[in-house]
Amino acid sequence: MVLSPVLGKLVSKRVVLASASPRRQEILTNVGLRFEVVPSWFKETLEKSSFAAPYEYAMETAKQKALEVANRMHVKHLRTPDVVIGADTIVSVDEEILEKPVDKQDAYRMLSRLNGKEHSVFTGVAIIHCSSKDNQLETEVTDFYEETKVKFSDLSEELLWEYIHSGEPMDKAGGYGIQALGGMLVEYVQGDFLNVVGFPLNHFCKKLAELYCPPPKHNIQHKKYDSIPSVDTFENLSDGESESSNFTEHKGASKLDSSGMCSLGTIYNSKNSSSAKTGSVIPLENQKGVSKSAAKLPPKILELMDGFRASKALFVASKLKIFDHLKDKGPLNAADIANEVEASVCGTERLLDACAALGLLEKTPQGYSNTDSANTFLTSDGEYSVHGYIIHSNDHLWPLFTNLESAVKEGSRQSHRAFGKKEDDLFKDYYHSQEVKQRFMAAMHSIAHLTARDVATAFDLSQFKSACDLGGCTGALANELIQIYPNLKVTVFDLPEVITNISNFQPSRQHTASVTYVSGDFFKDNIPEADLYILSCILHDWPDKKIHVLLSKISAVCKPGSGILLSEMVRGDEKKNRSTALLQSLNMLLQTKGKERTGSEYQSLLEQDGFTNIKIRSTGNMLDVILCIKT
Repeated sequence: MVLSPVLGKLVSKRVVLASASPRRQEILTNVGLRFEVVPSWFKETLEKSSFAAPYEYAMETAKQKALEVANRMHVKHLRTPDVVIGADTIVSVDEEILEKPVDKQDAYRMLSRLNGKEHSVFTGVAIIHCSSKDNQLETEVTDFYEETKVKFSDLSEELLWEYIHSGEPMDKAGGYGIQALGGMLVEYVQGDFLNVVGFPLNHFCKKLAELYCPPPKHNIQHKKYDSIPSVDTFENLSDGESESSNFTEHKGASKLDSSGMCSLGTIYNSKNSSSAKTGSVIPLENQKGVSKSAAKLPPKILELMDGFRASKALFVASKLKIFDHLKDKGPLNAADIANEVEASVCGTERLLDACAALGLLEKTPQGYSNTDSANTFLTSDGEYSVHGYIIHSNDHLWPLFTNLESAVKEGSRQSHRAFGKKEDDLFKDYYHSQEVKQRFMAAMHSIAHLTARDVATAFDLSQFKSACDLGGCTGALANELIQIYPNLKVTVFDLPEVITNISNFQPSRQHTASVTYVSGDFFKDNIPEADLYILSCILHDWPDKKIHVLLSKISAVCKPGSGILLSEMVRGDEKKNRSTALLQSLNMLLQTKGKERTGSEYQSLLEQDGFTNIKIRSTGNMLDVILCIKT
């Protein structure tokens, strides 16, 4: 099987991978295939019971993913691809199809089903050849599947939950990733290992050789689609990866960076021109007539260069409450939206188009509408709204970050440059006016509400009968805790300016009597007695010396067996530093004398004040969780 002739034929074609899976991207990149990434919006709602075998379901899903991308690029992007590759990986055990778990309990259910058993991993692959005739899209479909047998060892409950709490199962078919921590669960593999990772490379390469040297006609189904297939689509991508609308071309054997993107490649412009490529390879003729290529700008660099524009577009759309105006409404045109938000039509239309390109809105000939993600996260009353934090980012963090250069040079806060004043205390910045106070509380509430369930369930806290959430702000975490642990009594202890303004953030449910609110300064005043002290997004605000003041104060009132629950962005080791935590450290530089810390740094701080049995868990959400016990 020699691939060079095949790759040579594909190099001049627009090849698209209909998945943002970093695992599939890496597999195909390493074989030398050059492609763009356009994640499919196909909603995986096919009725499993209607398929005679699991592999048929995987093949049909892969085909629908690829067809959705082919039609969307042809109709909406006006960029008909030449080849679209779709893939869908499922796990099957005892005739049940397992896809990605929806939550930790679902992951536990899946892994329990696989425990000690042999199961099958199926990947369906569809290769769609596209052409345009009389402005109509024509497609030729070739599809196949690969099966690999995998056997799990007999695993303890403790090991299963430890793996689940790592966060790894949440975007993996069957709830495990064999190429990472999940490998420890596996006793043996029979068949293509890469198929279990997410893409059957060997079978795919053989199929390409069949198609291009030359293509056997009996393996190709000719199908014509006059319009976009009638399928449900959504912007919260079914592959569980990025929502980016950038089209990333991969070339050669470039390696993946920590964001899941290739470190080399090309970002395509969305204009309808095969030569209109930003940073693409431009053939040049040297003096001897030999073709050579100009340097390419890596897509990650271009993404970062444009990142501030994308952020500001999101901020302004949120501040104008565009997502609120579009919620639960049919598509609206730019003029209607401009009238509702009291803005110019031309400016509103450009902002809406930008939001659609970023995957925040859906644009059709009928107008603009919210994606599912926008309804959930971006509307001010969404189930897990981060609207408050976005407004805080626009009004407070954005001005600070414009002074990052000064902060780096001086190593000091930048409130005096950003806001014309210099306060020694971070929170005096936030509480100098009622408007700023409410904005800051809304920001903290949105993050706490979004992460509360994962923080509350990272460890079994049923041993504790009382808890004190120091700096608990609106009580979002406290109210989540009492739902999970009905016998727990929680005291929220925060500054008087906070406690007097919590009414706007209280949950509608009535069973909140187990939460009480006490005002005070935990550095200056006596703190309530409790079995468990909670510090959520608190310690990163302070330098080590001030943290020891607080921890020693808690230690003095703690009885043996009492605990501390921390939730912070815990930095990884040098090989797996999370960019979010490191950028948050820059945020702390601009505002406080604190920083984001590694797990070992938190462990050292806690041990110095008599706390042991320190456990750290990643939730897979924004915050990690640390539990320790007073000896």
